[in-house]
Amino acid sequence: MTETFVSHLECSITGKRYEAGKIHGLSEAGRPLLVRYDLEKMAASISKDDIKNSGDPGMWRYASMLPVTKAENRISLGEVVTPLIPLERSASYLGAKPGKVIVKDEGRLPTGSFKARGLCLAVSMAKEFGIEHLAIPTNGNAGAAMAAYASRAGQRATVLCPADTPEINIREIQLQGGETYMVNGLINDCGAIVGGGKEAVGWFDISTLKEPYRIEGKKTMGLELAEQFGWKLPDVIFYPTGGGTGLIGMWKAFHELKEMGWIDGPMPRMVAVQAEGCAPIVKAWEAGEEHAPLWENAHTVAAGIRVPIAVGDFLIIRAVRESDGFCITLSDEEIMEARDFIAKEEGLLLCPEGAATAAAYKTALAKGMVSEDDTAILFNCATGLKYPMDPVDNHLDKNKEIDYSQF
Repeated sequence: MTETFVSHLECSITGKRYEAGKIHGLSEAGRPLLVRYDLEKMAASISKDDIKNSGDPGMWRYASMLPVTKAENRISLGEVVTPLIPLERSASYLGAKPGKVIVKDEGRLPTGSFKARGLCLAVSMAKEFGIEHLAIPTNGNAGAAMAAYASRAGQRATVLCPADTPEINIREIQLQGGETYMVNGLINDCGAIVGGGKEAVGWFDISTLKEPYRIEGKKTMGLELAEQFGWKLPDVIFYPTGGGTGLIGMWKAFHELKEMGWIDGPMPRMVAVQAEGCAPIVKAWEAGEEHAPLWENAHTVAAGIRVPIAVGDFLIIRAVRESDGFCITLSDEEIMEARDFIAKEEGLLLCPEGAATAAAYKTALAKGMVSEDDTAILFNCATGLKYPMDPVDNHLDKNKEIDYSQF
């Protein structure tokens, strides 16, 4: 058994403590539970060199900072440390200084998205607890990750997605073992069906923030980023925000590292990026509220951030405010323009949600919300290969004389 430093779980809104080592969903208050650690003991027991010398090339290098107690329950599909890619050729388009704006490309993970982190950890904990049937609502990437890791763990996976989810995502989910159903609604409608099946079917609801461990998986983005920066932190982080698990997880990671004495100095400003057609978090933040009501008629080309209501809304907004960050929206046109420009200039194909962070950075820089001297991280949450691309219309006929002037 691996030593774990988990002390208890805690309701994120009331602070009530819950016993570790037991199956939990939401707290009694209907809010996310957060995993808490004995950070003093953790800091005394492990070192940065232990992480560096762990021999693991991916997120399990941080196993001692996570809640899985048995090595055999760590499900893996070959996770990697995702690269930091400075934007240089497109810097002038963004208004940035070359090298100051950096993409963290999560599309290099198994199943092609950052959802691999959260679902890897959640499925691993489900295995540790002996849970055999998992269910999830998804806009695509989370369902694909859960299906893949559940298959790897020998678990049953049921996945519900909006009927207009990109077809490649739907097929990927099914091919990787997920029992896949398309629903004539949005992700919150899918979530309602999953919630309703907990008693009727007996599956475990692994929806965003409705169990405690997807946050811990996404936390590894923050741990990894700190390690890549030599245990320092960038000035500002732009994050595509739907359910917000990653933003919440990173903010949790930074606080844990600071309490352990592994980092010092200022924390990054956290920026929640949403699309104009689905921006409940931005609306609540601008109104000075902590909770975001359901966003009606949600629509955006960036399907991954089309989340009309988030159970962890207050945690996202708190992280933004505590970090002196901000929330920002972009039009679909701005998002796709940024995607297309960066693909052609940098050879880096962002997903629409990742492109939204680039468009957000451009807007924020132009408005003086960030400085050109700030080191800014843009999270590309998935490979752009999963999303529709423009058709190619140029053809050559090998049987005719080639007109080389066209080239």
